[in-house]
Amino acid sequence: MLNYFLGSYIITIAGLIGAFCWAEHVHPGSGFAAIFIVMVLAVLETSLSFDNAVVNAMKLEKMSEIWRHRFLTWGILIAVFGMRFLFPVLVVSIFANIDMLTVTKIAISDSQKYAQYLHATHAPIVTFGGMFLIMLFLNYFFNHEKEVHWIKPIEYPLAHLDHVKGIEVIITLALLLTTQYAVPTEMKHSVIISGIAGVITYMAIDGIAHFLEKREQMRNLQCAANGIKCAGLISFIYLELIDASFSLDGVLGAFALSSDVIIITIGLAIGAMFVRSLTIMLVEKKTLAKFLYLEHGAHWAIGALAIIMLITTVKEVPEVITGGIGLFFILAALFSSIAHNKKTKKQN
Repeated sequence: MLNYFLGSYIITIAGLIGAFCWAEHVHPGSGFAAIFIVMVLAVLETSLSFDNAVVNAMKLEKMSEIWRHRFLTWGILIAVFGMRFLFPVLVVSIFANIDMLTVTKIAISDSQKYAQYLHATHAPIVTFGGMFLIMLFLNYFFNHEKEVHWIKPIEYPLAHLDHVKGIEVIITLALLLTTQYAVPTEMKHSVIISGIAGVITYMAIDGIAHFLEKREQMRNLQCAANGIKCAGLISFIYLELIDASFSLDGVLGAFALSSDVIIITIGLAIGAMFVRSLTIMLVEKKTLAKFLYLEHGAHWAIGALAIIMLITTVKEVPEVITGGIGLFFILAALFSSIAHNKKTKKQN
Protein backbone atom coordinates (compact mmCIF):
# COMPACT_ATOMS: atom_id res chain seq x y z
CA MET A 1 0.00 0.00 0.00
CA LEU A 2 2.85 2.38 0.85
CA ASN A 3 4.34 1.95 -2.62
CA TYR A 4 1.10 3.04 -4.27
CA PHE A 5 0.44 6.05 -2.03
CA LEU A 6 3.97 7.25 -1.25
CA GLY A 7 3.76 10.05 -3.83
CA SER A 8 0.37 11.10 -2.43
CA TYR A 9 1.80 11.34 1.10
CA ILE A 10 4.70 13.47 -0.14
CA ILE A 11 2.31 15.79 -2.03
CA THR A 12 0.13 16.00 1.10
CA ILE A 13 3.02 17.08 3.34
CA ALA A 14 4.27 19.61 0.77
CA GLY A 15 0.73 20.90 0.22
CA LEU A 16 0.02 21.39 3.92
CA ILE A 17 3.28 23.27 4.39
CA GLY A 18 2.53 25.41 1.32
CA ALA A 19 -1.02 26.13 2.51
CA PHE A 20 0.24 27.19 5.96
CA CYS A 21 2.88 29.53 4.48
CA TRP A 22 0.46 31.06 1.96
CA ALA A 23 -2.25 31.64 4.58
CA GLU A 24 0.22 33.22 7.00
CA HIS A 25 1.45 35.48 4.19
CA VAL A 26 -2.06 36.62 3.21
CA HIS A 27 -3.72 36.63 6.65
CA PRO A 28 -1.24 36.25 9.54
CA GLY A 29 -2.52 33.78 12.13
CA SER A 30 -4.73 31.80 9.69
CA GLY A 31 -2.19 29.08 8.87
CA PHE A 32 -3.73 26.26 10.91
CA ALA A 33 -7.24 27.10 9.69
CA ALA A 34 -5.93 26.81 6.12
CA ILE A 35 -4.43 23.39 6.89
CA PHE A 36 -7.80 22.22 8.21
CA ILE A 37 -9.64 23.44 5.09
CA VAL A 38 -7.06 21.79 2.81
CA MET A 39 -7.47 18.47 4.63
CA VAL A 40 -11.28 18.64 4.37
CA LEU A 41 -11.08 19.46 0.65
CA ALA A 42 -8.64 16.60 0.06
CA VAL A 43 -10.87 14.09 1.84
CA LEU A 44 -13.96 15.30 -0.06
CA GLU A 45 -12.18 15.16 -3.42
CA THR A 46 -10.92 11.62 -2.74
CA SER A 47 -14.18 10.24 -1.37
CA LEU A 48 -16.27 11.72 -4.19
CA SER A 49 -13.98 10.34 -6.91
CA PHE A 50 -14.04 6.55 -6.47
CA ASP A 51 -16.08 6.25 -9.67
CA ASN A 52 -13.48 8.38 -11.44
CA ALA A 53 -10.73 6.02 -10.24
CA VAL A 54 -12.58 2.97 -11.60
CA VAL A 55 -13.12 4.57 -15.02
CA ASN A 56 -9.50 5.69 -15.13
CA ALA A 57 -8.38 2.15 -14.30
CA MET A 58 -10.29 0.79 -17.30
CA LYS A 59 -8.18 2.92 -19.63
CA LEU A 60 -4.91 2.51 -17.77
CA GLU A 61 -5.07 -1.28 -18.08
CA LYS A 62 -4.43 -0.85 -21.81
CA MET A 63 -1.63 1.68 -21.40
CA SER A 64 2.10 1.08 -21.28
CA GLU A 65 4.09 1.54 -18.06
CA ILE A 66 5.60 4.81 -19.27
CA TRP A 67 2.18 6.33 -19.92
CA ARG A 68 0.94 5.16 -16.53
CA HIS A 69 3.88 7.01 -15.02
CA ARG A 70 3.06 10.10 -17.10
CA PHE A 71 -0.53 9.89 -15.84
CA LEU A 72 0.85 10.31 -12.30
CA THR A 73 3.33 13.08 -13.21
CA TRP A 74 2.19 15.13 -16.22
CA GLY A 75 -1.39 14.14 -15.51
CA ILE A 76 -1.42 15.52 -11.98
CA LEU A 77 0.01 18.83 -13.21
CA ILE A 78 -2.71 19.07 -15.87
CA ALA A 79 -5.39 18.05 -13.39
CA VAL A 80 -4.30 20.56 -10.74
CA PHE A 81 -3.13 23.62 -12.66
CA GLY A 82 -5.13 22.96 -15.81
CA MET A 83 -8.57 21.97 -14.56
CA ARG A 84 -8.61 23.20 -10.98
CA PHE A 85 -7.09 26.61 -11.71
CA LEU A 86 -6.66 27.56 -15.39
CA PHE A 87 -9.94 26.14 -16.71
CA PRO A 88 -12.16 28.14 -14.29
CA VAL A 89 -10.04 31.21 -15.11
CA LEU A 90 -10.61 30.60 -18.84
CA VAL A 91 -14.38 30.19 -18.39
CA VAL A 92 -14.63 33.36 -16.29
CA SER A 93 -12.55 35.18 -18.91
CA ILE A 94 -14.85 34.06 -21.75
CA PHE A 95 -18.22 34.70 -20.14
CA ALA A 96 -17.26 37.81 -18.13
CA ASN A 97 -15.45 39.25 -21.18
CA ILE A 98 -12.23 39.89 -19.21
CA ASP A 99 -8.75 38.90 -20.36
CA MET A 100 -7.19 35.85 -18.69
CA LEU A 101 -4.29 37.77 -17.14
CA THR A 102 -6.71 40.09 -15.33
CA VAL A 103 -8.84 37.18 -14.15
CA THR A 104 -5.70 35.38 -12.87
CA LYS A 105 -4.68 38.49 -10.92
CA ILE A 106 -8.19 38.72 -9.45
CA ALA A 107 -8.10 35.02 -8.50
CA ILE A 108 -4.86 35.49 -6.57
CA SER A 109 -5.34 38.96 -5.11
CA ASP A 110 -9.13 39.29 -4.68
CA SER A 111 -10.55 35.85 -3.90
CA GLN A 112 -14.01 37.18 -2.98
CA LYS A 113 -14.45 38.90 -6.34
CA TYR A 114 -13.15 35.82 -8.18
CA ALA A 115 -15.62 33.61 -6.30
CA GLN A 116 -18.45 35.92 -7.42
CA TYR A 117 -17.33 35.66 -11.05
CA LEU A 118 -17.05 31.89 -10.78
CA HIS A 119 -20.49 31.61 -9.21
CA ALA A 120 -21.92 33.69 -12.07
CA THR A 121 -20.45 31.23 -14.62
CA HIS A 122 -21.46 28.10 -12.66
CA ALA A 123 -24.18 27.06 -15.14
CA PRO A 124 -22.04 26.92 -18.33
CA ILE A 125 -19.17 25.22 -16.48
CA VAL A 126 -21.25 22.34 -15.12
CA THR A 127 -23.22 22.07 -18.39
CA PHE A 128 -19.98 21.41 -20.28
CA GLY A 129 -18.97 18.70 -17.82
CA GLY A 130 -22.48 17.25 -17.66
CA MET A 131 -22.77 16.87 -21.43
CA PHE A 132 -19.34 15.24 -21.66
CA LEU A 133 -20.18 12.74 -18.91
CA ILE A 134 -23.61 11.92 -20.35
CA MET A 135 -21.95 11.03 -23.67
CA LEU A 136 -19.48 8.83 -21.78
CA PHE A 137 -22.32 7.15 -19.86
CA LEU A 138 -24.47 6.49 -22.94
CA ASN A 139 -21.60 5.23 -25.09
CA TYR A 140 -20.72 2.66 -22.45
CA PHE A 141 -24.21 1.18 -22.15
CA PHE A 142 -25.32 1.61 -25.80
CA ASN A 143 -23.21 -1.26 -27.05
CA HIS A 144 -24.86 -4.43 -28.38
CA GLU A 145 -21.53 -6.28 -28.22
CA LYS A 146 -21.52 -5.99 -24.41
CA GLU A 147 -22.00 -9.45 -22.96
CA VAL A 148 -21.94 -8.65 -19.23
CA HIS A 149 -24.92 -6.82 -17.74
CA TRP A 150 -25.26 -5.86 -14.09
CA ILE A 151 -28.85 -4.53 -13.93
CA LYS A 152 -29.98 -6.76 -16.79
CA PRO A 153 -33.63 -5.56 -17.16
CA ILE A 154 -32.27 -2.08 -17.86
CA GLU A 155 -28.82 -2.63 -19.35
CA TYR A 156 -29.78 -5.33 -21.87
CA PRO A 157 -32.36 -3.14 -23.70
CA LEU A 158 -29.99 -0.16 -23.53
CA ALA A 159 -27.22 -2.18 -25.17
CA HIS A 160 -29.29 -2.60 -28.35
CA LEU A 161 -30.10 1.09 -28.74
CA ASP A 162 -26.78 1.55 -30.54
CA HIS A 163 -28.53 0.23 -33.66
CA VAL A 164 -30.13 3.69 -33.88
CA LYS A 165 -27.34 5.79 -35.39
CA GLY A 166 -26.49 8.88 -33.36
CA ILE A 167 -28.89 8.01 -30.52
CA GLU A 168 -26.37 9.15 -27.88
CA VAL A 169 -26.09 12.62 -29.43
CA ILE A 170 -29.88 12.88 -29.82
CA ILE A 171 -30.51 12.08 -26.16
CA THR A 172 -27.68 14.34 -24.93
CA LEU A 173 -28.82 17.34 -26.98
CA ALA A 174 -32.43 16.74 -25.88
CA LEU A 175 -31.23 16.98 -22.26
CA LEU A 176 -29.34 20.16 -23.14
CA LEU A 177 -32.47 21.75 -24.64
CA THR A 178 -34.46 20.77 -21.55
CA THR A 179 -31.79 22.29 -19.31
CA GLN A 180 -31.64 25.61 -21.14
CA TYR A 181 -35.39 26.06 -20.70
CA ALA A 182 -34.92 25.91 -16.93
CA VAL A 183 -31.98 28.32 -16.57
CA PRO A 184 -32.43 32.12 -16.32
CA THR A 185 -32.82 33.93 -19.64
CA GLU A 186 -29.42 35.63 -19.42
CA MET A 187 -27.69 32.23 -19.08
CA LYS A 188 -29.44 30.35 -21.91
CA HIS A 189 -26.96 31.32 -24.63
CA SER A 190 -23.85 30.43 -22.61
CA VAL A 191 -25.39 27.16 -21.39
CA ILE A 192 -26.21 26.05 -24.95
CA ILE A 193 -22.73 26.97 -26.23
CA SER A 194 -20.90 25.20 -23.38
CA GLY A 195 -23.19 22.15 -23.64
CA ILE A 196 -22.57 21.78 -27.37
CA ALA A 197 -18.84 22.26 -26.70
CA GLY A 198 -18.99 19.36 -24.23
CA VAL A 199 -20.62 17.09 -26.82
CA ILE A 200 -18.18 18.13 -29.55
CA THR A 201 -15.20 17.62 -27.24
CA TYR A 202 -16.30 14.09 -26.36
CA MET A 203 -17.01 13.18 -30.00
CA ALA A 204 -13.69 14.62 -31.17
CA ILE A 205 -11.63 12.74 -28.59
CA ASP A 206 -13.61 9.52 -29.02
CA GLY A 207 -13.39 9.78 -32.81
CA ILE A 208 -9.64 10.40 -32.80
CA ALA A 209 -9.17 7.51 -30.38
CA HIS A 210 -11.06 5.10 -32.68
CA PHE A 211 -9.14 6.36 -35.72
CA LEU A 212 -5.76 5.86 -34.09
CA GLU A 213 -6.78 2.50 -32.64
CA LYS A 214 -7.46 1.25 -36.16
CA ARG A 215 -4.23 2.74 -37.49
CA GLU A 216 -2.25 1.14 -34.68
CA GLN A 217 -4.08 -2.18 -34.61
CA MET A 218 -1.18 -4.05 -36.17
CA ARG A 219 1.28 -2.37 -33.82
CA ASN A 220 -0.84 -3.26 -30.81
CA LEU A 221 -1.05 -6.88 -31.96
CA GLN A 222 2.71 -6.99 -32.26
CA CYS A 223 3.07 -5.44 -28.82
CA ALA A 224 0.61 -7.92 -27.34
CA ALA A 225 2.52 -10.80 -28.93
CA ASN A 226 5.61 -9.52 -27.16
CA GLY A 227 3.73 -9.14 -23.89
CA ILE A 228 3.77 -5.33 -23.77
CA LYS A 229 1.14 -2.58 -24.03
CA CYS A 230 1.34 0.27 -26.53
CA ALA A 231 -1.64 2.51 -25.82
CA GLY A 232 -0.52 5.99 -24.86
CA LEU A 233 -1.20 9.57 -25.92
CA ILE A 234 -4.87 9.37 -26.94
CA SER A 235 -5.82 7.31 -23.89
CA PHE A 236 -3.92 9.82 -21.77
CA ILE A 237 -5.86 12.77 -23.27
CA TYR A 238 -9.11 10.85 -22.85
CA LEU A 239 -8.34 10.21 -19.19
CA GLU A 240 -7.50 13.86 -18.57
CA LEU A 241 -10.81 15.00 -20.08
CA ILE A 242 -12.77 12.49 -18.01
CA ASP A 243 -10.96 13.66 -14.90
CA ALA A 244 -11.63 17.27 -15.88
CA SER A 245 -15.36 16.66 -16.20
CA PHE A 246 -15.45 14.92 -12.84
CA SER A 247 -13.60 17.80 -11.19
CA LEU A 248 -15.79 20.68 -12.37
CA ASP A 249 -18.50 20.27 -9.76
CA GLY A 250 -15.93 19.77 -6.99
CA VAL A 251 -14.05 22.94 -7.96
CA LEU A 252 -17.21 25.01 -7.72
CA GLY A 253 -18.35 23.34 -4.50
CA ALA A 254 -14.98 23.99 -2.87
CA PHE A 255 -15.76 27.70 -2.70
CA ALA A 256 -18.32 26.89 0.00
CA LEU A 257 -15.35 26.13 2.28
CA SER A 258 -12.92 28.82 1.15
CA SER A 259 -12.76 31.67 -1.33
CA ASP A 260 -8.95 31.48 -1.57
CA VAL A 261 -8.15 29.85 -4.92
CA ILE A 262 -4.64 28.83 -3.78
CA ILE A 263 -5.95 26.96 -0.73
CA ILE A 264 -8.66 25.32 -2.86
CA THR A 265 -6.13 24.27 -5.51
CA ILE A 266 -3.83 22.72 -2.90
CA GLY A 267 -6.68 20.78 -1.25
CA LEU A 268 -8.06 19.47 -4.53
CA ALA A 269 -4.53 18.64 -5.73
CA ILE A 270 -3.94 16.37 -2.75
CA GLY A 271 -7.27 14.65 -3.38
CA ALA A 272 -6.51 14.28 -7.10
CA MET A 273 -3.16 12.67 -6.30
CA PHE A 274 -4.79 10.11 -4.00
CA VAL A 275 -7.34 9.30 -6.72
CA ARG A 276 -4.50 8.66 -9.17
CA SER A 277 -2.67 6.46 -6.68
CA LEU A 278 -5.90 4.52 -6.11
CA THR A 279 -6.28 4.14 -9.88
CA ILE A 280 -2.79 2.64 -10.26
CA MET A 281 -3.51 0.24 -7.39
CA LEU A 282 -6.76 -0.91 -9.04
CA VAL A 283 -4.88 -1.59 -12.27
CA GLU A 284 -1.89 -3.44 -10.82
CA LYS A 285 -3.96 -5.54 -8.42
CA LYS A 286 -6.34 -6.47 -11.29
CA THR A 287 -9.30 -5.32 -9.21
CA LEU A 288 -11.61 -4.76 -12.20
CA ALA A 289 -11.07 -8.34 -13.35
CA LYS A 290 -11.87 -9.66 -9.87
CA PHE A 291 -15.06 -7.61 -9.49
CA LEU A 292 -17.14 -8.05 -12.64
CA TYR A 293 -19.70 -5.30 -12.12
CA LEU A 294 -17.44 -2.53 -10.79
CA GLU A 295 -17.21 -0.85 -14.21
CA HIS A 296 -21.00 -0.86 -14.50
CA GLY A 297 -21.40 0.72 -11.08
CA ALA A 298 -18.88 3.42 -11.96
CA HIS A 299 -20.74 4.30 -15.16
CA TRP A 300 -24.11 4.42 -13.39
CA ALA A 301 -22.43 6.81 -10.94
CA ILE A 302 -21.20 8.87 -13.91
CA GLY A 303 -24.73 9.08 -15.30
CA ALA A 304 -26.06 10.19 -11.91
CA LEU A 305 -23.30 12.80 -11.55
CA ALA A 306 -24.02 14.17 -15.03
CA ILE A 307 -27.73 14.63 -14.25
CA ILE A 308 -26.93 16.24 -10.89
CA MET A 309 -24.56 18.66 -12.63
CA LEU A 310 -27.38 19.72 -14.95
CA ILE A 311 -29.73 20.12 -11.99
CA THR A 312 -27.20 22.42 -10.29
CA THR A 313 -27.58 24.89 -13.15
CA VAL A 314 -30.87 25.94 -11.50
CA LYS A 315 -30.79 24.43 -8.00
CA GLU A 316 -27.98 23.79 -5.54
CA VAL A 317 -27.36 20.12 -4.70
CA PRO A 318 -25.27 19.37 -1.56
CA GLU A 319 -22.03 17.51 -2.31
CA VAL A 320 -22.94 14.88 0.28
CA ILE A 321 -25.85 13.84 -1.98
CA THR A 322 -23.67 13.81 -5.09
CA GLY A 323 -20.98 11.75 -3.38
CA GLY A 324 -23.51 9.52 -1.63
CA ILE A 325 -25.22 8.50 -4.87
CA GLY A 326 -21.89 7.74 -6.54
CA LEU A 327 -20.69 5.75 -3.54
CA PHE A 328 -24.00 3.83 -3.48
CA PHE A 329 -23.55 2.62 -7.07
CA ILE A 330 -19.90 1.67 -6.48
CA LEU A 331 -20.65 -0.29 -3.29
CA ALA A 332 -23.74 -1.96 -4.81
CA ALA A 333 -21.68 -3.07 -7.82
CA LEU A 334 -18.89 -4.28 -5.52
CA PHE A 335 -21.24 -6.40 -3.37
CA SER A 336 -22.98 -7.75 -6.49
CA SER A 337 -19.57 -8.75 -7.86
CA ILE A 338 -18.66 -10.51 -4.61
CA ALA A 339 -21.99 -12.38 -4.64
CA HIS A 340 -21.39 -13.35 -8.29
CA ASN A 341 -17.91 -14.65 -7.47
CA LYS A 342 -19.25 -16.77 -4.59
CA LYS A 343 -22.02 -18.18 -6.78
CA THR A 344 -19.54 -19.04 -9.55
CA LYS A 345 -17.21 -20.68 -7.04
CA LYS A 346 -20.01 -22.88 -5.70
CA GLN A 347 -21.03 -23.93 -9.21
CA ASN A 348 -17.46 -24.94 -9.99
